[in-house]
Amino acid sequence: MTRVAAVDCGTNSIRLLVADVDPATGEPAELDRRMTIVRLGQGVDRTGRLAPEALERTFAACREYAEVIREHGAERLRFVATSASRDAENRDDFVRGVRDILGVEPEVISGDQEAEFSFTGATKELAGRDHLERPYLVVDIGGGSTEFVVGDDHVRAARSVDVGCVRMTERHLVRDGVVSDPPGRAQVAAMRADIEAALDLAEETVPLREARTLVGLAGSVTTVSAIAQELPAYDSAAIHHSRVSRERVREISDWLLGSTHAERAAVPSMHPGRVDVIGAGALVLLAIMERTGAAEVVVSEHDILDGIAIHTATEAR
Repeated sequence: MTRVAAVDCGTNSIRLLVADVDPATGEPAELDRRMTIVRLGQGVDRTGRLAPEALERTFAACREYAEVIREHGAERLRFVATSASRDAENRDDFVRGVRDILGVEPEVISGDQEAEFSFTGATKELAGRDHLERPYLVVDIGGGSTEFVVGDDHVRAARSVDVGCVRMTERHLVRDGVVSDPPGRAQVAAMRADIEAALDLAEETVPLREARTLVGLAGSVTTVSAIAQELPAYDSAAIHHSRVSRERVREISDWLLGSTHAERAAVPSMHPGRVDVIGAGALVLLAIMERTGAAEVVVSEHDILDGIAIHTATEAR
């Protein structure tokens, strides 16, 4: 077994997985998994730069993770950065800070690489489940971008498009620096049009409608599942491989986009860092399900983070 640490730094959150991975099979045994909302992508869509306070939040999380990695004695560490740090003019400040704290160079990966890792992490344990038809469409709804991957055992086609829960919220739901509470119909309609245009782009590369099973990843999707199940608290075991129907996703999306900040914050399974962006994330999921005709989404807690760990161990062979 190879003990690896994988860090996924996205637009909204930074996450750590420490796992023992069998390099021959790629099967990971989780030792520690944690997530911190840092909102690294705060304002990037508008300014093109990473905000100083967003960088400091991220570096604080990195210092915490560095201690966890040391405690577990990970042999290899891989730090992957996604949408926000790809887009920023001052990403060198981000790279330098991460290197100083964790001792590794963050990989600012392409959307295609992001899609490959997400697909591996999400589908590794789905193999052999006869009730899930192939090909899979794996959809990773992040803060700044959404990745679409179609594949069977391996990726057949992938595309990353710039719609995510943070980017859509900042672009369409913020007025005078404050998230609309709740947004107006025109704001939601403009956001939906933006999402549909992104789906058109995705379909130029990825045969979205050929997939037989839709697999949804990341915090927007897992939170929708938690709401659908009316969980008294966020419960990864209950969420992992749960299924949510398109009709239920529509109901939840409509409620989230028609609710106030206080109403969303009162949902017991809601992470405080998702309260203002979950409506946009749910609408992205709904638009995907309506475009593809998927009757349900299979929700996975295993995603790009698991893919990073698996690839890191197997490449070390």
